[in-house]
Order: sequence, then structure tokens, then C-alpha cells
Amino acid sequence: MNLVCMDLEGVLIPEIWINVALKTGIDELKLTTRDISDYDVLMKKRIAILKEHSLTLKDIQDVIAGMDPLDGAKEFLDAVRSKTQIIILSDTFEEFAKPLMRKLGWPTLFCNSLVVDSKGMITGYTLRQNDGKRKAIEAFRSIGFRTIASGDSYNDLTMIKTADRGILFRAPAAIKDDNPDIPLVTEYNEFLKEIEMFLQ
Repeated sequence: MNLVCMDLEGVLIPEIWINVALKTGIDELKLTTRDISDYDVLMKKRIAILKEHSLTLKDIQDVIAGMDPLDGAKEFLDAVRSKTQIIILSDTFEEFAKPLMRKLGWPTLFCNSLVVDSKGMITGYTLRQNDGKRKAIEAFRSIGFRTIASGDSYNDLTMIKTADRGILFRAPAAIKDDNPDIPLVTEYNEFLKEIEMFLQ
């Protein structure tokens, strides 16, 4: 059996934190896993910025409510799901993802959760597990799945390298240059062709 595993932000939906940065005018929130490879460092920085500016979970959810998937993402997911199963492996949070999952047709999502205090302030986060994307691929392979994995950021690389077939999708130049052995696609139709070849 075959399984497609994909990242979410930057691949199927816009980067949530970049949209929050644009809405609030806080440029530091534009940093993502494309820029900082250590996820814990990145999240602690984000949480400190939110505290400094008194931004709550609801403030972020209000931004997310106005966001839409990337052009063609829903159609791409529908096309893939007509051929095989797909699971989204993301470092986003369940408290963020629901409105966008609805717009994508409720694909299966494995992600993390936030720690929120009584005032609605984000005080921390809970990972499903460390290096969860790679471990998910290993688990799927251990129960007989052939996996193809794709993403655009540093935190996708162990997943991509562990899968039977790994592909970068719209990755920035720095990541592509550091990983010249991993093929890069920039359009959904290109990625769909890679999936179709993998399924043969």
C-alpha cells in the first residue's frame, strides 16, 4: 500500500505566522522553519513576542479565519485522494488548523497542541513527539506502507529523507542548495505527476 505524507504551511496553506505578522505589523513573527531550523527556539521566540504585545490565541484565530488555502491546494488534495491515501504531518497546532482543514475538505492531520492560560494567552506548546514527522514515516513503513513525503522547510527534511521517495515543494534556495540530491517541484501538477509515477 502507498501513502502520501505532506507538510501543511507553505505547501497547502499560507504560513500562518507570516499572516499574523502582516496583520499585526510585528515583523519578527515572519520567521518560520524556513529561517530557523530549531523549532523549540522558534516557538519560544514567538511566544515571547505574543506576550510582549499582549496577543491572545483568539487574536491569532481571527487572522486564520480570514485565510484561504493556497490556489489549487484543495483540487490537488482531491486528485491525490482519488488515487491513494494522504496524511498531513505538520508542526502547526490543532487550535490553529480547524478552519483551514474545513476549507481543504477535512484531510487527515497529525499536528501539535498549544498550552493556553485562563486569559487566552499562549504560554507553551505540546509536541505530539520530538521529530514526529520522521517517526510517523518510520511507523507507516513498519506496517507495510510505501511512503512519498514532501515539504518546504528544515523541519521536513528528516521526513523527506526517511520516506521511500522524498520531494521538496517550493523550498527556499538555502534548503535546496543544502540538499541538491532531493528533487524539487514548484507546482501541484508537477507533484501530482511525481505521485503518479511513485504509484506505478
